[in-house]
Amino acid sequence: MKASLSWLRELLPELGRLSPDEVAKKLTQGGLEVEGVHVYGAGTEGCVVATVVSMRPHPTKSGLRLVTVEVAGGTQQEIVCGAPNVPEPGFQVVLALLGAHLPAKGMTIARREIAGVVSEGMLCSETELGLSEEGEGILVLPKGFAAPGTKLPQAIPQTNDTIYEIGLTPNRPDGLGHVGLARDLAAVLGLAFRAPVRPAFGDPGVALDVPITIEAEDRCPEFSSARATGIVVGPSPLAWRYRLLALGVRPISTLVDVTNLVLLGYGQPMHAFDLAKVRGRKIVVRTAKDAEPFTTLDGVARKLSSDDLVVCDGEGPVALAGVMGGENSEISASTTEVLFECAYFDARGIRRSSRRHGLHTEASHRFERGTDPCALRDALAYAVELTREVSAGARFSAPVYVVGAKANATPREVARATAEVHASFMNRILGVEVPVDEASAILERLGCAVSPAGPGVLRVSAPTHRPDLTREIDFVEEVIRVRGIDGVPAVLPAVRGSREVGGREDLERRVRAACARSGLSEAITFRFTSEKALEAVRAPKATVVLENPINDHQTVMRTSLLPGLLEVVSESRRRGVRSAALFAVGPVFLEGAPLPDERPELTIVLAGDRPAYLQKPEAYDVWDAKGVAFAVLTELFGRAPEVVTYPAESRPEGLHPRAAGKLLVGDVVVGSFGLLHPDVTDAFDLPEAVPVVTIDLRAAAGLGVAPKYKAIPRFPASPRDLAVVVSDDVPAGHVLEAIASSAGALAAEVTLFDRFVGANIPKDHASLAFRVVYRSDERTLTDTEVEKTHARVVSEIGERFGAKLRT
Repeated sequence: MKASLSWLRELLPELGRLSPDEVAKKLTQGGLEVEGVHVYGAGTEGCVVATVVSMRPHPTKSGLRLVTVEVAGGTQQEIVCGAPNVPEPGFQVVLALLGAHLPAKGMTIARREIAGVVSEGMLCSETELGLSEEGEGILVLPKGFAAPGTKLPQAIPQTNDTIYEIGLTPNRPDGLGHVGLARDLAAVLGLAFRAPVRPAFGDPGVALDVPITIEAEDRCPEFSSARATGIVVGPSPLAWRYRLLALGVRPISTLVDVTNLVLLGYGQPMHAFDLAKVRGRKIVVRTAKDAEPFTTLDGVARKLSSDDLVVCDGEGPVALAGVMGGENSEISASTTEVLFECAYFDARGIRRSSRRHGLHTEASHRFERGTDPCALRDALAYAVELTREVSAGARFSAPVYVVGAKANATPREVARATAEVHASFMNRILGVEVPVDEASAILERLGCAVSPAGPGVLRVSAPTHRPDLTREIDFVEEVIRVRGIDGVPAVLPAVRGSREVGGREDLERRVRAACARSGLSEAITFRFTSEKALEAVRAPKATVVLENPINDHQTVMRTSLLPGLLEVVSESRRRGVRSAALFAVGPVFLEGAPLPDERPELTIVLAGDRPAYLQKPEAYDVWDAKGVAFAVLTELFGRAPEVVTYPAESRPEGLHPRAAGKLLVGDVVVGSFGLLHPDVTDAFDLPEAVPVVTIDLRAAAGLGVAPKYKAIPRFPASPRDLAVVVSDDVPAGHVLEAIASSAGALAAEVTLFDRFVGANIPKDHASLAFRVVYRSDERTLTDTEVEKTHARVVSEIGERFGAKLRT
């Protein structure tokens, strides 16, 4: 939201004693954060109004003119000017005096000799003054606009203004208009706000003469309007023009600019219809028909939905209610009779229409957040007041307020949200004692109706311009917001125990910890994806399709975590990061009844090369996926999973047919691992094989395996290393199990720490090195006991596998 300091000072004259920075600070202190401040028309400070006296061609340079202008005290100056629109004598222009700085062009005016003629100043255009980014030629003012020598900001105050960029939160629609901002500033400064008085209007003999019916009363509770005749459409006054430009709005014509000034002033969107183009001379507010055609003011032909609210004439839509008007009733230079419309629309319906048609306008921005239902009278009166300034012969009907099919001369009564505010609750929440009288005064300055409801209790009714105030805590927050958060002392809060963590949350927490300890990094991905991405990874078809997706790549709820992870890997590779070991934990949304089945999953993706030190990099393979799966599941359940090869008919389609397996803990299938199918890696532009692991956390949670704890050993260990040569077809795991079995209870730990082939190792054989840790829980083992047990181990694996000690 852009706010004009000069406009705020018109509404709240007391701001004149504060500097622009002090006003910005007060706005921010009150919760309306000022994110930026800039000066509009900074180049006008050294410029004055000058009257053209005469003009002649440059003696040696074609295309240039020598313009003599009168400035203060009858002084005349000759200026060299190349603009094509230098006016006739008597008209006025803007002269930048010597020493004036024009920030928009980064130049300072100095005495210059141009083709042999000295020029002491420059005649300026709007772009050079920093007033507009468009336009050609110098700024021409009417004859007698101001006394020669008058500084431009004095002649047109709107040409020099401080503009605030305010970061409004969606719950503060009152801040989307200057009246609301001024009201809030008054509350913060401890002043009583006096809203502008807009007198009643209506000329005898001018009737509305346009029947209005509301068929969708739930979507449009009230529709106010007034008819204007004798309208003259033309360029707006310069004061209007520069006020709009300063606030980022392009001036168009008097009537359109009137509606924009009302919107910026009261935060109330309104529309002006050319009555000559209103077919059947009647208005109906209804919902649209499915696929009903309508062309909006931006020239786009649209197909409406039955959920869209439209304003219609006798034949069809003339406006997409609350969003944008139609081409068929647009104001033009020939317009002489106008219907002003100022309505209250349901916020949720406008939000849906805006999203559906991709139209986010100044009007929809305000209606979506909730406008003031009691601002219709003042907004209409302000529009009439402005229109009279530029159309002296205009005549207006009295305003009519329509509810359903009934027309009223006065606005409807609007219910206000009411709550009781208890001083004890307020002081406990705020951590500071706030006198009840002070709280009451603050709430009244904000527009609330306050009355006592008992000792230390206030009954407070929210103003209609604050739809966010509905509960006691809301009013308490308003008190401290206006009083000042900096007045609350810093106190260390009491530490209370956190809530109980559910089984699923606890499991996901342990899963994340196990993955991190396995060297994986967590990737936070969107729960949305595209049907194309799901098809690429051969995931189940999406069951939840978004009606208003954020973009074309996030149109459905995911049925697999893989698309998000693979997109992260693909993007990382494009940015030069070749390797990634990532995991994601979260729900997938599968088919279910009546609601989708929200199933928690863990997915791991390994891409590129495994970490290496002082050796040649090697790409991740399927055994890395198996190892990570074993590490995570073993830590979670205290036992290693079992791997079973998939039958061809039940193998996940996204996995490679010759490199995939399923993981079992006990007799429960908890997931799968393997290489991605080449078609999947091609779809995400991943050149090498990519190992993945998927764990069904719902199935894993059903195992109910609790962590087991062991006491710290009391007696010392006796480690022994054992290197044996076995045939290549002997699995190392079988040898490890045999060692543990033959050592019995004395084997506290058995670990494979090396595998070696080549050199003096026979062909088709490998050297396996194990570390066996012997320990007793009851006493210290003697060397004799350890050597006897170790000899039994060597004998056992020699007999079972033909293992020979490596020498």
